[in-house]
Amino acid sequence: MKICIATMLVLFLCLFGCKKEEEAPVEQMQERTRVLLDTDANNELDDQHAIAYMLFNGNIFDVEGITVNRTRGGGDLNEHFKEAERVINLCGLESKIKIFKGADKTFEGIKDDVKNETFDGSDAVNFIIERSNTKSDQKLVLLPVGKLTNIALALHKDPSIASKVRIVWLGSNYPEPGEYNQENDLSALEYILDLSIDFEIVTVRYGKSTGTAAVYATKEEIEKNMSGKGPQIKTLVVGRHGKSFNNFGDYSVNLFSNCDFYGDPPHRSLFDMAAVAIVKDSTWAIPIEIPTPKLVEGNWIDRPENSNKIIIWENFDKEKIMNDFYSTMENYVLVN
Repeated sequence: MKICIATMLVLFLCLFGCKKEEEAPVEQMQERTRVLLDTDANNELDDQHAIAYMLFNGNIFDVEGITVNRTRGGGDLNEHFKEAERVINLCGLESKIKIFKGADKTFEGIKDDVKNETFDGSDAVNFIIERSNTKSDQKLVLLPVGKLTNIALALHKDPSIASKVRIVWLGSNYPEPGEYNQENDLSALEYILDLSIDFEIVTVRYGKSTGTAAVYATKEEIEKNMSGKGPQIKTLVVGRHGKSFNNFGDYSVNLFSNCDFYGDPPHRSLFDMAAVAIVKDSTWAIPIEIPTPKLVEGNWIDRPENSNKIIIWENFDKEKIMNDFYSTMENYVLVN
């Protein structure tokens, strides 16, 4: 009788123990966000920080690649390409992240040429289309932090990608006119506003507290938080101001040592980096859904009857964004 009870006890424990183990939750890896950054990298100094911040968040972002375009500042298209290449090299990722040259002119000046085998911006446009059409359970986040030309051309050449992408654009002072990225290609923005597409505007709003202009760093903060940060690479990279560097942090300090400052305290806004930040964590700003407005000669015209909607991002949490930026520089996880 004792043997039977013991045997039954073993069987009971085995049966229910196994069942409990099967029902235990299994920890899963966080799904990374697919992102493709489009940049006029040599225009200011915020593009470089946006690129590095994205590349140092390898546990958050699955970076498909980087495309470049030319805006009024920063030299010709080759200079924008070379600056993006510098940052990638300083992050130790030259063999993993590809860069594609995009548009020199505007959407209006190029759109009729997209039927040709090659055209102004074709390398970047074709790459955007290719990655957008890649089979995936999630939409590809297109993250333009300059003019919208490459994105608009890709949509014009292959309209089917509209349902496969989410555009998060750094630009505009909406609802007020003006803003650098917007003015560099009004026709591209006008085209996208007439599409049915996931389109989000990360506002700039110079001199105001409600846009990415409020996400800034002083020279002293950069020197304190960025010196020596990032992987230490073996081959020195010559920066755009001539000095050589073996990590991105020191290049950041150099960029801030060769620029003008604005406001009180004197600072530079990291507009583009803030756009990457809200893709990483949407709680760091306030999204407002509105009927898609129209742009007429650079001025915003609301269309309250429009069934298409867009998202306007405003009121960015400067402290959380900047703290996360510095923390990421200290505890980086490089993208694959």
